[in-house]
Amino acid sequence: MLVRDSAGMESAVENESSHGRHTAVGTLKLLAVQALALAAGLLIVIFLTRQLGPELYGLYTVAATIVIWTELSASLMFNQTTVKFLAEAADWRAVASTLTQAQLLVSLGAAALLGAAAPALSSWLRSPELATYLRLFALEVPIFALARVHWATLIGRGAFGRGALVSAAHWLSRLALVLLLVGLGLSLTGAILASIGASLVQLVVARVFVRPALLSRGAFPIRRLVGYALPLFFYTMGMRLFSRLDLLVVKALGGTLAAAGYYGAAQNLTIVPLGLFAASFSLPLLATLTRLLRQGRDETAQAMAGQAMRLVLCLLPFAGLATGAAPEIVNLVYGSPFSPAASLSALLIFAALAITLISVTTAILTAAGRPGWTFALTGPLVPMALGAHLVLVPHFGPVGAAAATASLAWLGAGLTTLAVYRQCGVIPAPATILRTTLTTLIAYVLSSAWHTSGAWVILELSGMTAVIVTCLFLLGELTGQDLEFARSLFIEESDRILP
Repeated sequence: MLVRDSAGMESAVENESSHGRHTAVGTLKLLAVQALALAAGLLIVIFLTRQLGPELYGLYTVAATIVIWTELSASLMFNQTTVKFLAEAADWRAVASTLTQAQLLVSLGAAALLGAAAPALSSWLRSPELATYLRLFALEVPIFALARVHWATLIGRGAFGRGALVSAAHWLSRLALVLLLVGLGLSLTGAILASIGASLVQLVVARVFVRPALLSRGAFPIRRLVGYALPLFFYTMGMRLFSRLDLLVVKALGGTLAAAGYYGAAQNLTIVPLGLFAASFSLPLLATLTRLLRQGRDETAQAMAGQAMRLVLCLLPFAGLATGAAPEIVNLVYGSPFSPAASLSALLIFAALAITLISVTTAILTAAGRPGWTFALTGPLVPMALGAHLVLVPHFGPVGAAAATASLAWLGAGLTTLAVYRQCGVIPAPATILRTTLTTLIAYVLSSAWHTSGAWVILELSGMTAVIVTCLFLLGELTGQDLEFARSLFIEESDRILP
């Protein structure tokens, strides 16, 4: 067990800053693709709603939701597992082949089950025509899953930029194909074919960069694969359910459509953006830490793990800013009719930050060879959240649900942080916790007192960001070394599959 505190790792951070820079640059590239995906997705929605109309678009949404859930269920267990094993493998091609073939078999089974269940699902949903579209959409499941395991292979080998290009190719081709096929009059069938075609483009682009064998037998032990894949699958599915359970309970316990709308809007402002950051940061972190530990560079891995947790804590003051300015932010984004979402956003922003810390700490635990701990520590959050929502929502409404989610998320973050300390001897320095907490209070007080509206909100947020950074510098949390590291992110570096 490693027992060095993160506060004493400054020299390791300095000596191995290239690893941190490579991970940070990869995160920025993946975040840029997430922004592209949001923009492309919005354009697709705008186009399809106008071309298909409410009924056909509703049918498309139902079919897409079922297929996306199937795709994620078939591929989630392989994403982190692939990144972990590819980062530490000496003969990564053999490992990649085994993982790719296992992913193909699982996804083919999922597609077959979806096709077989299509009539029953369409009958249950009282849409007989849905069965035909589900069967057509099911063709995408193995293509999408194969593309994702190729993408995870690139991330596992440190080729973060190439992974970003693969994702960008998917979203750009999907937008182009939707405009082409639906514009030609293929209607809902064209929208489905566009989605299938985009997954195929993603797979083809991925295989330009990496080509694991699809037929030859790999030498990687299946038992070890299952030992990682299953707990990581249950962890990921559990966290997805935890982050959405509050909205479902709010609606199920007699909440109005408006209440659900306010809650959903608050989630989209908080959990969704930070969720994108967590997804873009945790996988490169997992790949880099795994590689460092395989090479026996424990001190460097410790330093990076400590800096990753420190980065999340340095986001706390921005959560305080968002809490204080929540009414102005909500009115700017959604308009005054959604003003009740402000109080929910103020709570959910801290829940989202805790979920981000969970994502980072579980990536560290996975890199350290403890995948079972991820689900063991976070799995109980789901039944605990359900019980809390059932008790609090009838008395306090949506605010009770948001408070329960935030409290339990930080409980999970605390448990996974302590687990990292037990396994790796790394924990955020008390001084960092004190400085970021003090800065959070300052940001909240000042942003609450500064009332603006319209475009002036952007000025307020910019000014408060400068105040936060200044406070962190004056308190000694941010240093010239941090500034130099941030500047170095914009220096061009090669992106290649690491040997």
